[in-house]
Amino acid sequence: MDRIAEFRKWKVQCLSKADLSRKGSVDEDVVELVQFLNMRDEFFTTSSCAGRILLLDGGINGFEVQKQNCCWLLVTHKPCVKDDVIVALKKANGDATLKFEPFVLHVQCRQLQDAQILHSVAIDSGFRNSGITVGKRGKTMLAVRSTHGLEVPLSHKGKLMVTEEYIDFLLNVANQKMEENKKRIERFYNCLQHVLERETMTNLHPKIKEKNNSSYTHKKQRNQEKAHGQCITKENDKELENDDDDDLGINITIFPEDY
Repeated sequence: MDRIAEFRKWKVQCLSKADLSRKGSVDEDVVELVQFLNMRDEFFTTSSCAGRILLLDGGINGFEVQKQNCCWLLVTHKPCVKDDVIVALKKANGDATLKFEPFVLHVQCRQLQDAQILHSVAIDSGFRNSGITVGKRGKTMLAVRSTHGLEVPLSHKGKLMVTEEYIDFLLNVANQKMEENKKRIERFYNCLQHVLERETMTNLHPKIKEKNNSSYTHKKQRNQEKAHGQCITKENDKELENDDDDDLGINITIFPEDY
């Protein structure tokens, strides 16, 4: 079986499976993005989370939180208020931790160049911790991620260790991160539509593609900026430059790992 046929087989198998996440469905803020990718021949999504605020009650032996072995006291994909956290904290028996987890998306791609397109758009949109993994069986996965998370312990052995004023402060920070997270998702989706539409038009007109390829060596960097950079406005670009959380941007990373 050739690579294209095998990719199609994987896609059918993946999309026909039941959603085994806690929620059991795709988050509202990324439904259109996920559907858009799954309608394309080059991609299919394997998992996603739009971003969320969590209050987890872990064990009593230290602050390390393992989500599979802890109690979920509160989870929301929307801005959170202090009263909801205070009520949830009353149920804590161990070490409760407040977390903000930003948007994450895993996409299996038909070919490496397809993954590279998505990776470039992700980086330009502010998801600078994104990367590509190529497995031994030829599976090419793209993970869209950023680094502006938050994780703060609030209680120990069921005893609240911070003031309500501090909890209010933390929630303001978490809610701001949630709002920025939503902007980046919208930026990624809009830019992705633009770039893939451009790619489709190029593939439909071989003469345009041939002309682009003939000058590829001399204009590679400039063409990449035109294809991807135009999706970012000057205001957004300045905003990303000043984002300390995403200061450590990375380039494409390929790991020879089996899947």
